[in-house]
Amino acid sequence: MTADEVVVLYKENGALLQGHFLLSSGLHSDTYLQSAKILQHPGHAARLCAAMVAGIPADLQQRISCVVGPAMGAVLVSYECGRALGVRSLFAEREAGQMVLRRGFALAPGEGVLVVEDITTTGGSMRECIAAITAAGGQVLAASAIIDRSSGFSDFDDIPFFPLLTLPVRTWEAVDCPLCAVDGTPVKPGSRGLH
Repeated sequence: MTADEVVVLYKENGALLQGHFLLSSGLHSDTYLQSAKILQHPGHAARLCAAMVAGIPADLQQRISCVVGPAMGAVLVSYECGRALGVRSLFAEREAGQMVLRRGFALAPGEGVLVVEDITTTGGSMRECIAAITAAGGQVLAASAIIDRSSGFSDFDDIPFFPLLTLPVRTWEAVDCPLCAVDGTPVKPGSRGLH
């Protein structure tokens, strides 16, 4: 799957939005990527995630025995990447404000893990997920995302990062957001913080 095909898929499914948005990271943007509109279609999810794992070098793929993604956005991504690799899939979730493995999920000491996300903006959720995996005894071998919109902010130290698509998207801190001066309050289409 090419980068252009990913963009077309997001546009055709109404998942690439333009406007004034508040992102989960707290940043403001004029562009929002709503992966849930894509991932609701199993065929799209399978195609995207198979392409994600295909971009990981074969020597790393062979060492991965588990895929982990942060809930909520990466649960389906983790599952489909696990299916594509033929390994199990887990997800990390917040407990008392900290990302952890729950629900009886466990990793063997040193178990090779691929950590995944649907969209990265600052990489914060992935870093929290990496910390949870490490705390559970796993070894993160690689990271991937459907779309990296971080403009270079997604740095995971020595962990190689293989996004399917890198899409430069403008973001601003709230105090610097030019859209706030023009059209006021941003909208938050995502799931974090909603009840």
